[in-house]
Amino acid sequence: MNVIDIAKAEEKTNPSDIFEGHVTVKTLVDRNIRLALVKFSPGARTKLHHHTHEQVLYITEGEGVLATEKEENIVKPGMVVFVPAGERHWHGSKGKVFAHVSITTPGETVF
Repeated sequence: MNVIDIAKAEEKTNPSDIFEGHVTVKTLVDRNIRLALVKFSPGARTKLHHHTHEQVLYITEGEGVLATEKEENIVKPGMVVFVPAGERHWHGSKGKVFAHVSITTPGETVF
């Protein structure tokens, strides 16, 4: 067993080219399942992308947008979003700080 204190987890700023604007990521678990806390500053977002794996997002803070090429959804704390493998999407801040927990299995992100 491994107990993780989120407050003590390493925080990386804009760890990938996928982000536009200021975004921090705390990777909490990185094994057969990946769990990361992602925090978007006002106006920050991801580029349009897809994954070779499924993704679940649990919204923890603020109001955000989760969109595909066909639809745009406003998401708030307590909501969960399931993104199937291969679905092109983007997510980010609606205007204030926005955060979610991202849960994925191994695979690639393509943008």
